[in-house]
Amino acid sequence: MKSIRSPKHCLAPLSTGCTAMLMATLLLSQRLPAAPSEARTNVKRDLPYAEPANPRQKVDVHAPVGAKGLPVVFWIHGGGWQGGDRTATQLKPQAFVDKGFIFVSTGYRLLPEVDMVTIFRDIAKSLRWVHDHIAEHGGDPKRILVMGHSAGAQLAALICTDDRYLKAEGLSLAIIKGCVPVDGDTYDVPAMIETAETRLRVHGMPMPKQGHRVKFGNTPALHLDYSAVTHVAKGKGIPPFFILHVADHPDTSIQARRLELVLKEAGVPTRIFGARETNHTKVNDNIGLPEDPATKALLEFVAECLKQ
Repeated sequence: MKSIRSPKHCLAPLSTGCTAMLMATLLLSQRLPAAPSEARTNVKRDLPYAEPANPRQKVDVHAPVGAKGLPVVFWIHGGGWQGGDRTATQLKPQAFVDKGFIFVSTGYRLLPEVDMVTIFRDIAKSLRWVHDHIAEHGGDPKRILVMGHSAGAQLAALICTDDRYLKAEGLSLAIIKGCVPVDGDTYDVPAMIETAETRLRVHGMPMPKQGHRVKFGNTPALHLDYSAVTHVAKGKGIPPFFILHVADHPDTSIQARRLELVLKEAGVPTRIFGARETNHTKVNDNIGLPEDPATKALLEFVAECLKQ
């Protein structure tokens, strides 16, 4: 323990008043709550959700000490479906734990090792593991919020609209209380392909060898099938959406508005938030900052979802 320095006017031997001052300081310091830190969090890493598990078919679980029956944030990382890692979570685990959530970050296999639909199945299988095991870590399997950034935003939006993948795991959309896709550009894959390729064509630039056209199966039918907007319909139990995007990013902004329009037409409660003075990377990195406007709006949305 560090020694306590007495004020300049308190010289040894200490007067009764100075002794009382020092005792009060000690008592006050003992009563102050500890600042949020990793010490308040139980972290379980590298938990496999498949057998046998590929190294990427694992989750990390962050839970408050003593957690019981808490809502769950299920996070899907970005990386163009070809990169990224579940450990790249920035501020989010501790920020959500401090708000009373379990935070689960999932991995998944990547292109070109597997095709796109196998990635979708990995996400559904990971959600199945969370549903079956999260109570062991203090979470509520009936209150899961699905979130993701960039490629993870496309995966989050698709898994929350195309219920075939959850049904294959014996689940339904009913377990998902809300969906938060962050700055995705592929909720409507054909539109994104047309936009990107037209931009290159009119400027005389070559087409990318590993662009969206190839990543999403290289056929119009698959491009449609892998688009969240294709699967939005009334009566499916699609959860409420909070679509976060960078306000001055033309591609993610128009895709966000496209998804918003389709969801609202189907009667799905939807909010859209255009983050300003940021970019594709920062909008993700800043989630969890106390003064971040996007974080405040996101937490308001989550609170509304959990009232339902």
